[in-house]
Amino acid sequence: MTIPYTESISPASQHDPYLHLVKQVFQIDEVTWGTEKQSFLVRYRGNLLLESQDAYAKLSSGLQSLDVTPLFRIEDGSETIVLMKGVVRPQPSNPWINLILFIITGISVVFAGTLFEYRGPLTSNLNEILPFLLPSLFRGLAFAGTLLAILLAHEFGHYLAARYHRSAVTLPYFIPFPFSPFGTMGAFIQLKEPPKNKRILLDIGIAGPLAGLVIAIPLLFLGLYLSQIDNLPLFLDRGQAISLEGNSILYLLMKFIVFGEWLPAPANLGGMNPLIYWVRYFFTGQPVPFGALDVLLHPVAWAGWAGLLITALNLIPAGQLDGGHVIYSLFGRKSRIILPFVLVALIILGTVWSGWWLWAFIIFLMGRMHAEPLDQITPLDSRRKALAVLGLVVFVLVFTPIPLSVFS
Repeated sequence: MTIPYTESISPASQHDPYLHLVKQVFQIDEVTWGTEKQSFLVRYRGNLLLESQDAYAKLSSGLQSLDVTPLFRIEDGSETIVLMKGVVRPQPSNPWINLILFIITGISVVFAGTLFEYRGPLTSNLNEILPFLLPSLFRGLAFAGTLLAILLAHEFGHYLAARYHRSAVTLPYFIPFPFSPFGTMGAFIQLKEPPKNKRILLDIGIAGPLAGLVIAIPLLFLGLYLSQIDNLPLFLDRGQAISLEGNSILYLLMKFIVFGEWLPAPANLGGMNPLIYWVRYFFTGQPVPFGALDVLLHPVAWAGWAGLLITALNLIPAGQLDGGHVIYSLFGRKSRIILPFVLVALIILGTVWSGWWLWAFIIFLMGRMHAEPLDQITPLDSRRKALAVLGLVVFVLVFTPIPLSVFS
């Protein structure tokens, strides 16, 4: 039942156990009581009497003892408070699980790094393998230490931002994946309660990628300085294969700063305009740069490049990814119109790197779910709008259209 609110209306003034709390922060124009078929207890429309962030803090604190959660919304152009039955009470998690997963992931990343660096004979004879295995293990440890440092910075960026805002959150869960180029599928943290407003959602979402980049960029510079440049083979013998890491704008710039050339530098452009050549190569990996001058990545550089790739994947503007949080904090529910364009772009990119089809499938399944804040009235302030735009710029700079190419 929806009724205009006046002080003389007895249902609202005598039978509403929440009215005295709501009136402290809200001028009520209309009241709608929920029914058995509706999920809310009561909905009030009107105007806030306090700043929305302060009003939400005061009202939610008062309603907690009544086991009620308020939602702040804009509905049909009106400020609205919706009261929901129940309060999320975060339960403690088991930190031993996080520690065990981190240890297993560390072993997995060392294994992957060692395997990637191994240059010895493929034999079961330990005496033949051992002279090559130990140097590979040391380089694998350098790779693992670098990559885990970037992942830890990324996840604890999220974690510390959440704790700063007193949002309940788990410690990072690391995902081991030993038979892969990096030995891990990354890590994640889980919010134990919805974010209170868009400002908090943005702070938590953007803190991870920025913290990861603060570690990844200097380590990648260090790795590039430790790397060498040489010419790729002009052709491959039977049974021979090479893998080439993809380029992002930031990675191209960093290679240029260190080596003074745009790498891989082709032996010749075949009469093609340089700009057209690089745009084509950036998005398609073609033509294959056989004979080109390129960087032979040190393990630290390889892990730093992986850190940029992980940042880019997390900043894809969809769903529960960090980029999804950034877009939602900027545009609210209107951000959902971006999802079809993201899916189409990934499907098209999948024609040159099939891994994007898997990402398109994952985002199709999960991209419609967002971490919706309880208070959707509080807007981003100017500083956070700039921070959100920075997040989108970073995504453009680190996005790698073709992460890996293998030629044989």
